[in-house]
Amino acid sequence: MRLIRSLAAAALVLGLAAGLSACATVTRVDAAGDVHALLIAIRDDDRATFDAHVDKVALKAQLESLILNAAESRDNSLSAMIAAAVVSGPAADLAGDLLLRPRVFRAVAEFYGYRPDKPIPNQIAIAGALRYLNNGEVCATKTRDGPCLITFAQAGGVWRLVRFDGDPSMLTVGR
Repeated sequence: MRLIRSLAAAALVLGLAAGLSACATVTRVDAAGDVHALLIAIRDDDRATFDAHVDKVALKAQLESLILNAAESRDNSLSAMIAAAVVSGPAADLAGDLLLRPRVFRAVAEFYGYRPDKPIPNQIAIAGALRYLNNGEVCATKTRDGPCLITFAQAGGVWRLVRFDGDPSMLTVGR
């Protein structure tokens, strides 16, 4: 009887693990559809579609913090003061508007190998490149075990870009 209970418990644990794994896979595939749309928007410089797949409030706040931290890490008080001025008040709104454009994120897409002259992979291929995070978000990494570079969260049925954790120099306004 003990053996049957042990086997039943093991089967239950395996079933739960498989269910959670399947959930992560379904989530990645679901997110990949919106990531695909975002990549096409970046390639085509389609501002409306880009805006629909970016959480501007979350991303703008995170980018402001990233820029300020980068300036402070240079140990240059003038750089830090300029960065602080840029990420506060009206200058922050202007900087946010300049950075949250498809052409600015083209370098990020190219970092992953998505170039305007190459076809964008399908949803399943993109899903394979996404990592499920415990908080329900997904992120893209350059290598399988590498750090997250861009992170997406679902809101209102759409997966939106919410974080960029790459080198701020990748975000070039003049592209």
